Amino acid sequence: MKALVLDEDRQLELRDVSAPVAEAGQTVVDVRAAGVNYADVLIREGRYPQPPPLPYVPGSEVAGTTADGRRVVGFVRVEGGGYAEKVAVEDDWLFDLPATASFEQGAAFVLAYLTAWIPLTRQVVLRPGARVLVTAAAGGVGSAGVQLAASLGAHVVGAVGSPEKRDHVLGLGAAEAVLYDEVGGLEPFDVILDQVGGEVFAAGLEQLRPLGTIVAVGFAGGAWPTIDPARLVGRNSSVAGFYLGRLMRFEPELVRAAVGQLLEQWTAGSITPSVGASFPLAEGGEALRMVAERRSTGKVVLLP
Repeated sequence: MKALVLDEDRQLELRDVSAPVAEAGQTVVDVRAAGVNYADVLIREGRYPQPPPLPYVPGSEVAGTTADGRRVVGFVRVEGGGYAEKVAVEDDWLFDLPATASFEQGAAFVLAYLTAWIPLTRQVVLRPGARVLVTAAAGGVGSAGVQLAASLGAHVVGAVGSPEKRDHVLGLGAAEAVLYDEVGGLEPFDVILDQVGGEVFAAGLEQLRPLGTIVAVGFAGGAWPTIDPARLVGRNSSVAGFYLGRLMRFEPELVRAAVGQLLEQWTAGSITPSVGASFPLAEGGEALRMVAERRSTGKVVLLP
């Protein structure tokens, strides 16, 4: 079968590799679409906190079919392997794809929506009418965060890096869509879901209401600044951090329950995964560049 392999020189190459064999508790999935995530960018660049050994087939989330015809979405966690024609997935992390959903939408679902849903429902208090800022709001996780916060009754503001992304964010349910340099002039926020880090994260801290929380999810725009707890105490604010991979390892039942909650919302039509671009497997390098350069709107997926 074909797979996109990251070699020892961190170059991506489409290769013929052995097809996976399901071990006990696993099912082989014929991959119809694979999600591209910022974690894959970090792995390729050698900046991921827990890097896998090379050579390595990236890809942690897939959508496809099983041998018995079941349409599924699956999460392969730290093992990777999703950028391929087939992948073995643990049965505990296989879920039925809604009947009306495309495989591309399935590949845009698991990681993005969990990364927004769990912080918004478990790490913060999100009262109806709360002001929520979502950064990188046009990307995969950001699109999910805008939809979910709006569905929870929040007044959502999406922050983006370029004017052409505003309409996409407004179409997801945001009340406002702004550029990053406009955030400082807005009313303060109760919750900030931040994937950018760096200066955007630092500016967000200044925009929290008393008892507000900023959730650090990613650092696409630079490393997080050092935070003095005395500053948080003085401002009655808090910082939370979210890393899905570790949570899946230590609280798997919580994560699986969250997937079930999200699938119910998807089936009911209250959320719809947003796919911004699709690439053939052989063009995985370009797909990763699009994500790395923050040019995408919605999720980027690969089609084996």
